[in-house]
Amino acid sequence: MDNLLDFSEKVALITGAASGFGKSLAEELAKRGANLVLADFNEEGLTLTKQDCETLGSKVIALTGDIAEEAHSEELVKAAVDNFGKLDIAVNNAGIAPKLGPLVHLDGPTLSRQLDVNTKGVAFGLKHQLRVMAAQKEGAILNVSSMAGLGGTPMGSSYGAAKHAVIGLTKTAAVECGPINVRVNAICPFFTSTPMVDNPTMNPNDNIEEVNKNLARGCPMKRIARVEEIVNVMVMILSPANSYMNGIAIPVDGGMSAM
Repeated sequence: MDNLLDFSEKVALITGAASGFGKSLAEELAKRGANLVLADFNEEGLTLTKQDCETLGSKVIALTGDIAEEAHSEELVKAAVDNFGKLDIAVNNAGIAPKLGPLVHLDGPTLSRQLDVNTKGVAFGLKHQLRVMAAQKEGAILNVSSMAGLGGTPMGSSYGAAKHAVIGLTKTAAVECGPINVRVNAICPFFTSTPMVDNPTMNPNDNIEEVNKNLARGCPMKRIARVEEIVNVMVMILSPANSYMNGIAIPVDGGMSAM
């Protein structure tokens, strides 16, 4: 296998692995030889991802829990070390979206939950992942932010605030840990056809296809992203051969950031 895509015997931790980016990335890394520690609050979906990855030849540990709780992040890192003896890759992917509304209507519980999951989940993940990688003097971490972390987020202020914080954490960790050969980057996808975007229960009267066309209206490519288009970039960022990319928040946005 080309070394750009070879993850043989690497140990990768992925949160939010029951669906969307996390599930797809787990399967891609499993195909390329990685062993996995997977997490999600959705036990049923996580079990299916585990089974799929095992079918692809990966050894998999799967743990359910709330990523907003620091103890869960610590548990995941411990599981990697206890079962595989190391942690080469960590992907802090788990996230939630709020109900849309103007900033003047923002309430405390909504803001708190966004910061708990989307920001604290990354911060606590980094804390425990970096301790192991620092001792190893090697590792790669990818935090999933959003285009909402790079600019304003009309009608989604709490989400934008949380995702901006992810980029701040990414850059801080990259500067602190670059000298010990641990790379930390972020990916900032545009709207993508994941359950978070395509979930009809959020707006049961909406036609999802029409909603997605509306979301893509301002994008130069005139469509939202497919999951595999984002995951392909994630694989490249995490590639063992990509050894000098550090501290970057990378937009994958169909050209939105060019406007």
